[in-house]
Amino acid sequence: MPEGSVRNFDEISDRLDQIIATVRSKDTSLERSLDLFDEAIELGSRAVDMVDKFELTPREADKLEQEYDEDAANESKDSQAASPDTNG
Repeated sequence: MPEGSVRNFDEISDRLDQIIATVRSKDTSLERSLDLFDEAIELGSRAVDMVDKFELTPREADKLEQEYDEDAANESKDSQAASPDTNG
């Protein structure tokens, strides 16, 4: 998947995974690795731009906040259950 065909965040993530696999290959030349590094930097910048421009709808924001509150409550319960009772 060449850089120009990457249109959304998931495609950027997939392409970055491909780049990592290629660069880790012992058969990849230094020159090719450097070209892929440049592509990865550009893709990373595009991903950051996408995240910066992303806005949740009020409904999505409420749902995300509710899930966060539930996770925090569950973590609090888990940590209380894991700590020994020091009151005697």
